[in-house]
Amino acid sequence: MTGLAALLAVCFFGSFLMGKYAIDPGTLLKILLSRVMDIPVDWTVQDETVLFNVRMPRVIMAAVIGGGLACAGAAYQGIFQNPMVSPDILGASNGAAFGAALGLFFSIGYQAVSVSAFLFGILAVAIVLAISRRVKFNVTLGLILAGIMVGSIFNAGVSYLKLVADPTDTLPAITYWLMGSLASTRTQDVFFACPPIIIGILPILLLRWRLNVLTMGDEEARTMGINARVVRTVVILGATLITAAAVSVSGLIGWVGLVIPHFARMIVGDDYRTMLPASVLLGSSFLLVVDNFARMLATREIPIGILTAFIGAPFFLYLILKEGGRQR
Repeated sequence: MTGLAALLAVCFFGSFLMGKYAIDPGTLLKILLSRVMDIPVDWTVQDETVLFNVRMPRVIMAAVIGGGLACAGAAYQGIFQNPMVSPDILGASNGAAFGAALGLFFSIGYQAVSVSAFLFGILAVAIVLAISRRVKFNVTLGLILAGIMVGSIFNAGVSYLKLVADPTDTLPAITYWLMGSLASTRTQDVFFACPPIIIGILPILLLRWRLNVLTMGDEEARTMGINARVVRTVVILGATLITAAAVSVSGLIGWVGLVIPHFARMIVGDDYRTMLPASVLLGSSFLLVVDNFARMLATREIPIGILTAFIGAPFFLYLILKEGGRQR
């Protein structure tokens, strides 16, 4: 765990140095220390502007979103007892995508688009929970089926908005947003998205030992005095806050919540008491590194959602083939 924390620290501070506009480590250190100490100024105003107004919001959001999505994915894989589950299983991402597309369609403004995406992400999961409560035969299956249904409805809504959107202006904006990117991250995005993501992570981490019991089934949890329904609901609410807030400011960033928990299991094992914190640390480091590549691989920035798919899909295919080989 110490090694993962050190890796995150290196990725976090190293991300401030990378980009089209170079800032050397000495200048970075002096600018940061100048906020708490009286240091002679030997750097340019442009250095300070790039660091605090451009890179700092982006680096913070990459770390928080990466850790949050990995935490949500690991928690969902535990409560649903399925390693193929990701944070968008209950439709939060689809709902947030519809909310953002709706906001972009009506040109309601940058901040209002984020608020719309967040609210529709919460709404999607609220609908799923309401539907699942009507299912008595299998709670877990009811949640998954309701999530697929609600997600499909919101996805159809996004498709319709793209169909009727202005092809010269609105349609490209919706399409680019759906690819996922941190390029336009602002300071207000940090204050908007970080609190709900952190609030969502905390109860999941506090309940992580109970997730070990839930992986053995509801009956086993009941014999140990754990109310599986309550724990499942709290985890779902926390993961929903994480997913909706993340998607509202970054767009759709896939594969982080699906692949990173598997990395964590390979490193620290299946015990959720250590696997969940490891997933958070790895998810943060992973998205920081991928975002750095998104900034620097080409003259025009590559949407981060494309890169996470290029990395995540082959790795997951490797895991499937590896597990299939073990079964034989």
